[in-house]
Amino acid sequence: MDRDAVEAWVEEYQRAWRSPGTELLDGLFAPDIGYLVSPWADPIRGSAALAEFWDTGRDGPDEAFTMDSEVVAIDGATAVVRVEVEYRRDTPARWRDLWVLRFDAVGRCTWFEEWPFAPGQPDGQ
Repeated sequence: MDRDAVEAWVEEYQRAWRSPGTELLDGLFAPDIGYLVSPWADPIRGSAALAEFWDTGRDGPDEAFTMDSEVVAIDGATAVVRVEVEYRRDTPARWRDLWVLRFDAVGRCTWFEEWPFAPGQPDGQ
């Protein structure tokens, strides 16, 4: 993976989140995806479980939010991306995440690890 490929993947991730249904996930994630929503969570395993999580975890394709991202590092098939999201409906509405992503040879994510933080959230110390 290179920076352009990772940036394109993140753009497709956002497009999928804003699209109805979960059909676009097959192009983003490998069938045996491991998807970790926080450092201490049990991973969601497999594309069917991810599609269910994805569909229930959002308000729908018209969910109002902004998302900015920056690729922080790339090492072979692994990338780290800093993501800032602001939802217009949630409390907390703002999140800063680090995503640790691993990709297969065709550019699908095989491991998605999210480190989400919201303002005022305890930092674990």
